[in-house]
Amino acid sequence: GPCPAAAEEEDGDEELLGAGGPRAWTPQEKLLHEARLKAKAKRRLRRTSSRDSARESLSEGTEPGPEPGSPKGRAHDRRSRMGKGRGLPKKGGAGGKGVWGAPGVVYGYQEPDARDPNYDEAAQGDTVYATVVPELEEGELEKNVQPMVLEYFEHGDTSEVMELLRGLNLGGRRHAVPALAVALALEGKASHRELTSRLLSDLVGHAVAPEDIAWAFDKMLRDLPDLILDTPEAPQV
Repeated sequence: GPCPAAAEEEDGDEELLGAGGPRAWTPQEKLLHEARLKAKAKRRLRRTSSRDSARESLSEGTEPGPEPGSPKGRAHDRRSRMGKGRGLPKKGGAGGKGVWGAPGVVYGYQEPDARDPNYDEAAQGDTVYATVVPELEEGELEKNVQPMVLEYFEHGDTSEVMELLRGLNLGGRRHAVPALAVALALEGKASHRELTSRLLSDLVGHAVAPEDIAWAFDKMLRDLPDLILDTPEAPQV
């Protein structure tokens, strides 16, 4: 039906035109006429927007999905971007972050890893910590044993030397200890040789074996020509 507001506007326009024919409008009448046209356009715009909102309220209320070719629609698309594949999940559903693996797969027992964030040290039983000392190399053995023997020549305590030797991993080079001690005694005084004799006697059965003492003296006899260069009286001593 006709709108009352529109009818009022049409009547007002006729009055402005005048019943006796066209006449020149005054500036006030022109301003009033323009204001009425603007108000009429605003009311028409409000009626149009109210009809559009009514249609939206009568719709289902679900947002339309993204277009197939839009970037938003491709965000959750599992198909290959290269145009290959059938669009199935990778590795049969067993790949990816935060997944449990392929259905029906039974995993065997795995040793717990201490670096695992879920590793529980209390549930793994008693933990035994062992200090592993690497075996001394030939050059390292001389650097560690020679200061011990020289200090022993000063204090004469064989038990202290044995304690220091227990802290070293001599391995298969135990025979080098008596050989080095005797070589240092040859270069020293008679008191040093007496102390070395006492040291070797106390070390047997604790830090070295009798076979190590025999091997050391046998090697020194073979190396006697080299020992004479530093100690000329080495054969007699």
